[in-house]
Amino acid sequence: MKKLVLESWLLLLYIDFVMRFRDFKSLYRLVRDQGVRPALSIRQTTSAQICHAVDLACVFYFKQVLCLQRSAASTILLRRRGWAAEMVVGAQLLPFKSHAWVEINGTVANDKPYMLDIYCVLDRC
Repeated sequence: MKKLVLESWLLLLYIDFVMRFRDFKSLYRLVRDQGVRPALSIRQTTSAQICHAVDLACVFYFKQVLCLQRSAASTILLRRRGWAAEMVVGAQLLPFKSHAWVEINGTVANDKPYMLDIYCVLDRC
């Protein structure tokens, strides 16, 4: 688990770099181009364990981690371990808010299960 938290923390750092010095398109491309690795006959880590590791890495990160950074990292790590995860970006109109979360097979993996009731989906990658 420590190794997974460390990998999550380093990925948060890399995504922070991309968000600061590149544009949203670069981050989107990074997530979109991360292919799903073939799942082993028995997955060694559950999706919940991976999302929990990212959450722990967020606690130890040196600044506040926002939902886009957290969801991008979760999506990439899940795909690296054989999970067909999608990063979803949504918005609500009044008051205007945007949010990002991760879904696996249409089920929210790293956030509250009622995200689709609150936010209108803008895109999935």
